[in-house]
Amino acid sequence: MSIFRKKKERIYMDYAASTPVRAEVLEVMQPYFAENFGNANSLHKKGIIAKGALDTARKNVADILNAQNEEIIFTSGGTESNGLAIIGIIDNLKNSHAVTSTIEHPSVLEVFRELEKNGLEVTYVEVNESGVVNPKDVKEAIKKNTVLVSIMYVNNEIGTIQPIAEIAKAVRHKKKGYNSNILFHTDASQAPLYLPLNTIKLGVDIMTLGGQKIYGPKGVGCLYKKKEIKMQAIIKGGNQEGGLRAGTENVPLIVGFAKSLELADREKQKESERLTELRDYFIDKLLKEILQAEVNGSKELRVPNNINIYIPNMNGEFMVIILDNKGIACATRSACREGDEDEGSYVIEALGYSKERSKSSLRFSLGKDTTKGDIDYVIKILSESVKKYSSK
Repeated sequence: MSIFRKKKERIYMDYAASTPVRAEVLEVMQPYFAENFGNANSLHKKGIIAKGALDTARKNVADILNAQNEEIIFTSGGTESNGLAIIGIIDNLKNSHAVTSTIEHPSVLEVFRELEKNGLEVTYVEVNESGVVNPKDVKEAIKKNTVLVSIMYVNNEIGTIQPIAEIAKAVRHKKKGYNSNILFHTDASQAPLYLPLNTIKLGVDIMTLGGQKIYGPKGVGCLYKKKEIKMQAIIKGGNQEGGLRAGTENVPLIVGFAKSLELADREKQKESERLTELRDYFIDKLLKEILQAEVNGSKELRVPNNINIYIPNMNGEFMVIILDNKGIACATRSACREGDEDEGSYVIEALGYSKERSKSSLRFSLGKDTTKGDIDYVIKILSESVKKYSSK
């Protein structure tokens, strides 16, 4: 039975875009909307209660990340965290250089492209045909004036897992005459449900997380930042969050975010095993039903819930609408890029594939509510729809 509702009216397979808020998360959030509604910076009793909840949430997140409390900065979500990580480091550094990959989320790529207009030099490291960054390529891309490397932990479209710990070692490799204090940032928004988040073992200096990908509320996330790192605020007007994020803290959402991260950490092994089995079942059955279909991205270095599939002669966006009319929710690419009909997935193109392939692919992302029966139904409807609507 669903942990979110009593009756399943539709089949949702777009968990990479957004997840429902779990009942346990809603429960812990509720008191801070109407009863304990105080401003966490106020000195009276309601303010003190709110401050206590904020402090507890910060400690709980820090413990999961193997970090210190003051290293956790609460934000409005992954996009803001990525912007703060990049702009906050680069903003006052002239004639500097950064390294990123060609498959990063738009909230990383577009920030770098904007900073390039102001003089930042950026190297965009390519991925292999499996969608994985080679740490050696990162190492070779580093220059004497490199100040920041930003490589995502898990790709949001094809689900590929990047070798973050190995990339961290490549970033730390010291060369004579080169900057010995290069900072390493990772956008880990898609990782908490399935992968380790120990910042020390990963070797990261800065890490982005968001609530809406982990059965928490939208509009909240955090940025982990080593306490010794100097960073400029991009939202000014107050001293909240160590002076890096002005504005009254949204205590209900922060409490909910911390709870969702706690549940993700507790359940990730069991849920990863369950979803890996369902993912592999989905892929195997789909490839048997639609013989011309191919998987985009690595089958091995892939999070348990992601299936990104290419079907020749199929219009991906049209198929999303067809499936939606049949009660199935899926996607073609990042939700942040939907609506631009002339463009396919730049992530799939970065694997070395054609624009046609990038526009003829679908992403199915599984979640806590997904069952084997759901998969059987989806493949049945997809197979029928491909036969009916795909161009010859």
